[in-house]
Amino acid sequence: MTIPAPAGTHRVMLVDDHPMWIDALSEDLTAEGFDVVAVAHDGAQCLRRARAARPDVLVIDLKIPEPDGATCTQILTTEFPSMHVLVISASGERDDVLRAAKAGARGYLVKSASRAELISGVRRTAAGDAVFTPGLAGLVLGEFRRMATRNDGASQDAGPRLTSREVEVLRRVAQGMAYREIAEELFVSHRTVQNHVQNVLRKLQLHNRVELTLYALEKGVIQPGENEQG
Repeated sequence: MTIPAPAGTHRVMLVDDHPMWIDALSEDLTAEGFDVVAVAHDGAQCLRRARAARPDVLVIDLKIPEPDGATCTQILTTEFPSMHVLVISASGERDDVLRAAKAGARGYLVKSASRAELISGVRRTAAGDAVFTPGLAGLVLGEFRRMATRNDGASQDAGPRLTSREVEVLRRVAQGMAYREIAEELFVSHRTVQNHVQNVLRKLQLHNRVELTLYALEKGVIQPGENEQG
């Protein structure tokens, strides 16, 4: 008999071409109160089942049979902006990490991460946080900053006007703080922080926290190094 997941449980889908790895992670997540609603072993299954299951979090490996993890990430985050993607891969190579981030992944963890780190990563991704294995966040943000520098002519524009509170939230998001940490520091609700972030994304025509951090660096809202929280 299947016990229904309690209200508020995060719905997770797992995608990997190694069934034993999926089984192990599924058991760990279920034991921690997550609702694993679907699994897939290749890109075609991933797209079909994700569209049907609509998980809150999609945990996906990059190296799956075509379409690969980055392509699936780009397709699904475009179709379902509220679907948060966490890449968990054996590769920590620069090109793989950057491709995942540019495709719209909220985070990137290597498979050598501990069980606790993996579970925490899924939980933080569900909350809308950017999650990277230590060292990879700086790599991603450094690359985006170099991209911004190459386009510094466009960065001279005044840009959309943000409220003072939106700037406060933007700064803390770019520093890697979780929404609940921001709410506690600013003495507002978690929902209020989420609303501010959505307003900033809409005004700036951005899509995720990585792009927000790029904007904050480009405009001097934060300085290089402020976002190095692992």
